[in-house]
Amino acid sequence: RDARAHRYRSDHREAGRRAGTENVASIIGLGAACHVAQGWVDHPQVVRRRDYFWQRLRERFGDRVVLNGHPERRLPNTLNVSFRGMNGHDILSKLPQIAASTGSACHAGEAHLSPVLAAMAVPTEVGFGAIRFSLGRTTTEQEIDRVVEDLEQALAQ
Repeated sequence: RDARAHRYRSDHREAGRRAGTENVASIIGLGAACHVAQGWVDHPQVVRRRDYFWQRLRERFGDRVVLNGHPERRLPNTLNVSFRGMNGHDILSKLPQIAASTGSACHAGEAHLSPVLAAMAVPTEVGFGAIRFSLGRTTTEQEIDRVVEDLEQALAQ
């Protein structure tokens, strides 16, 4: 047996290949970002803005918008909603000025429901309309109102 080959092999966790070097700079950067976010992410103002956003969406879209997740026990700066009968990718493609993401992946033109939404028992027809919005410490009610207006225009197209 060649001793050199053994040095470059690993167990099943690395598909039989030698593990790579960890990206220490990125790990340290992530730790620093978490430390900074810890100072504001749970701030009551951020939670109020998230809840204000959900309130505005319900006022504007009624039962066409669905909250994904628990109404209270959820991330303080994140709002994940679905627009019934819509496709989240299609909605966001009409809103290039908004930085948000969908909960599904699109491969070769086929959309797949997010495994997280599927595990939460979100129906497929609802889950395909999912959009995840994240708020920052500087997000204002005026910015939220503008996003709601932009969403209304996008859904009308």
